[in-house]
Amino acid sequence: MTMIIRKLTVNLAVADQLTLDDLDAVKDAGYKAVVCNRPDEEGEPHAEAEAMAKKANALGLEFRYLPVNSGNITETDVEQHAAVLAEMPAPALTYCRSGTRCAMLWALTETGKQDVTTLVETVDKAGLSIVGIAHRL
Repeated sequence: MTMIIRKLTVNLAVADQLTLDDLDAVKDAGYKAVVCNRPDEEGEPHAEAEAMAKKANALGLEFRYLPVNSGNITETDVEQHAAVLAEMPAPALTYCRSGTRCAMLWALTETGKQDVTTLVETVDKAGLSIVGIAHRL
């Protein structure tokens, strides 16, 4: 499966599940940081955060593991996500199973900074949908 990177802003993009090999392409694309929002125990087998962190760090990328349960994004999740992105170098790439959860987290961190229509349209243009959380924006 080929990694799909979807740019939301100049400093942030989201992606579906990355593999260890994808990290080379992430580095080559100019990203400085990677955040994993997919819990290690979720769904089908995938590269666990510890292995991803080790490879990312070896490539000079900062890596954070911030697991968020799909369909149950809490205010604490949003606050932690905003804090992690604020402390990491840009541009950053966040990933989960499909990229949608990461896009939702981004939109929720932007609540009050951008209007709802702009947030929904930005994510829509990236090929994802956050209509399921529009009531929270």
